[in-house]
Amino acid sequence: MQQLPIRQLEVVAVRRITPRMARVTFGGADLADYASVELDQQVKLYFPRPGQSRPVLPSPDTDFMSWYQAYSAIPEPERPWMRSYTIRAHHPDSATVDIDFVLDDHAGPATRWAETARPGAVLSMFGPSATFARPTSLTTSIDQADWLLLVGDATALPAITSILEGVSDGTSAVAYVEVADEAEHQVLPGNAAVHWLDRDDSTAPPGALLVDALAAATLPAGVPFAWLAGEAGAVRTLRRHLIDDRGLPTSSIDFTGHWRLSLSQDDAPTQDDIEEANERLAAAQ
Repeated sequence: MQQLPIRQLEVVAVRRITPRMARVTFGGADLADYASVELDQQVKLYFPRPGQSRPVLPSPDTDFMSWYQAYSAIPEPERPWMRSYTIRAHHPDSATVDIDFVLDDHAGPATRWAETARPGAVLSMFGPSATFARPTSLTTSIDQADWLLLVGDATALPAITSILEGVSDGTSAVAYVEVADEAEHQVLPGNAAVHWLDRDDSTAPPGALLVDALAAATLPAGVPFAWLAGEAGAVRTLRRHLIDDRGLPTSSIDFTGHWRLSLSQDDAPTQDDIEEANERLAAAQ
């Protein structure tokens, strides 16, 4: 059996693409055989604890559960923080990948790392892995729809951009993106109709601007494929709106809670998280 895709990455370059988003380019011998399996390729990143020059991880295994049990058995002060991120771009000629980090006001370990990252710093990455890929490819789902709807906050921007780069030129797309302010706007590829929703110090809950904008929107005719990502509670509300109010079938929606208000990936799942996982499982069957 093939070993799990656990890679060691070394920072090659870091640059700010907006005031609140840093693009980190990673290289290293472990990326020589890198190959994406999705348009919005998610991977797990492992960040070193204070005092570590690189993450402490078990040796690669052929079985994920055995490897993950060994990872979980590492004493907490030594166990690397694990966070999910999207590959923004792959550069085969240089065997490098770009990953964009949102630098928010509530800095967790990944944000703190990205704020001070310099060339030579080392992370570890799990993925890509076909084992955890969608049952139906995102490209197929988009191609079978009349148009594409993309809705998300700043954490969704790397995936939204990657998706728009990967779809055919003839794909009709509409995007709603909630960001801190106008300085966070990016030039998106293709001919998507992009609606930027600037929070501008709003006290509304994260994702509220997305929920209100989508509820008020006059959408194109036909059945879209909807891709939703961002704060988990907002994503659930957006999905319910599309199903209950717009009549969109569940099979036409891909949704991911990238983060949880007041909680991190280190915290136990809530009942809403469990219900979301069950909904995703049901949609995949």
